[in-house]
Amino acid sequence: MLSRLYPILRHNRLSSPEAREMTRAALHHHARLLHPQLARSSPRIALATTATPNRLNVTSSLSSSSSSSDFSSMFSRRFHALRNIGGGGDWRLPKPAAAGGRVFAERRREYRKMRKRAPKRKQELELSVSICIEEQLPDDDTEIQNIAEMLRVNVPMAMKLAFNGLKDSKYKTRETDIEDVGGFETVELSVMLCNDEFICKLNKEWRGEDHPTDVLSMSQHVPELKLPVLMMGDIVISVETAARQAAERGHSLLDEIRILVIHGMLHLLGFDHELSDEAEKEMEEEEELLLKSLGWKGKGLIQSAYDIEKTANPLPEKADDRKKGDGLRFYRPKFSFIFCDMDGTLLNSKSQISEANAKALKEATLRGLKVVIATGKSRPGALKILKMADLAGRNGIVSESSPGVFVQGLLVYGRQGKEVYRGNLDRDVCRETCLYSLEHGIPLIAFSQDRCLTLFDHPLVDSLHTTYNEPKAEIISSVDQLIAEADIQKVIFMDTTEGVSSVIRPYWSEATGDRASVVQAQSDMLEIVPPGTSKGNGVKMLLNHLGASPSEIMAIGDGENDIEMLELASFGVAMSNGAEKTKAVADVIGVSNDEDGVADAIYRYAF
Repeated sequence: MLSRLYPILRHNRLSSPEAREMTRAALHHHARLLHPQLARSSPRIALATTATPNRLNVTSSLSSSSSSSDFSSMFSRRFHALRNIGGGGDWRLPKPAAAGGRVFAERRREYRKMRKRAPKRKQELELSVSICIEEQLPDDDTEIQNIAEMLRVNVPMAMKLAFNGLKDSKYKTRETDIEDVGGFETVELSVMLCNDEFICKLNKEWRGEDHPTDVLSMSQHVPELKLPVLMMGDIVISVETAARQAAERGHSLLDEIRILVIHGMLHLLGFDHELSDEAEKEMEEEEELLLKSLGWKGKGLIQSAYDIEKTANPLPEKADDRKKGDGLRFYRPKFSFIFCDMDGTLLNSKSQISEANAKALKEATLRGLKVVIATGKSRPGALKILKMADLAGRNGIVSESSPGVFVQGLLVYGRQGKEVYRGNLDRDVCRETCLYSLEHGIPLIAFSQDRCLTLFDHPLVDSLHTTYNEPKAEIISSVDQLIAEADIQKVIFMDTTEGVSSVIRPYWSEATGDRASVVQAQSDMLEIVPPGTSKGNGVKMLLNHLGASPSEIMAIGDGENDIEMLELASFGVAMSNGAEKTKAVADVIGVSNDEDGVADAIYRYAF
């Protein structure tokens, strides 16, 4: 899981002469976050208020933003950002400034008494709110769209309540550049929803910190300009981080984003909990008051940070930077395809697909990744297992009409499940292996497309069906009949681990010569396949058929039969339970197949 980004804010001012001299027209121009063709008009909402003699009109709009450069040009004076103190998993609120204070904008920030408010002008006050969705967020995510629509109503409500609270404010630490909105004709505020990558770029460009945060607040208000428009500024929220925090705190994504809006808005209104313990307490009280008055769920961001600090483990045993669960919908896949092995990889030691692996595969396909099975199994065997995990069929990752690489790359199916390639074992080699099986009483299974054939009944033969879910082997009465029955793609000898390693493998490695190759995917099985056979070749043929390249794929495997596939892929992941030769060629070594290794690899590396 990615590092948890808890609410610790830092206050920085951007006070260049250029920023202070920006005209109202220039500021207004920079506040436009969208391409005109993407903007959607919205109704004017009138909010009646009994708290002030002024009538509030609210104009809200929903937009899509195209680039960080357009957005970053709006920054003028003040910058607040959540940050991690000290790195790692130890999150805490910043300590009060040391003696001598902290210098901001070429002067020391000091406590100031409340200034006398200017008399209100009896005029209509318009609240102009822009809700923006950065283009890197998924276009088809209905939850984000619904949240944006809710914010069009929620943000003006929060602004109105916060402004009313300024009238009787007794806070000693709030900076009062914005003291009374009654003297303005219009108040403008924008809220942008983005992903971690986008907010990370803003952090790097404006704060010199290369990591994402949950919320940034940028004030555009320049008191010296005496404008009739109060340009409060911009609140940028990472939906990815908000989603993770919402899950950890037990409320909805909308609840978390509302909390972040309140926190960001209070910073724009002059609250800053970094100043001192008293300032922190005052901002926390205002957060709680606004949330309670609005009837919104959740605690304020400052209180949430303390709650997390109390329960967090300061020295986690193992860092976990995976992107988990529903948060994947905010990430773009790094690859077009995942080619995944089954035995020893997707399947655990009980030949089952864990719930976590199944969920990760479904999530990956939902987010646009194409998952392709590349296995030594037959297609019926793979379908049977995947069906148990609700991963087979039209909406699954494999079906009789989907691409796949089976029987060690000897059967490759492409678009609409049509056969792209079939490789057959030399008939003389087939005959020799059958005779060896009868002579030594070592069970053999011959794979012929969707069928499994054998010469005699044996418990190990049955286990191929009961444990590994391959088609039940048909007993053929003679070697000649088995050879004549159908084309054979490969044969498997089954024995003890010691028998395979000390007797069967040495013998057949020499006996086959250049007529066939030996492959070992399981310690108690030895496979005899046509020369040059590998999943890697099967994957390469399928990619050619699909018009894709190895640079587009991530591969996950464990056995020696996965080596060529991992070498071919742009990014190869080997299970920790895998063969040493396989781990040696992988880009990374993941956790084991009994620790949801496929899910871990997808969450950690695919997005």
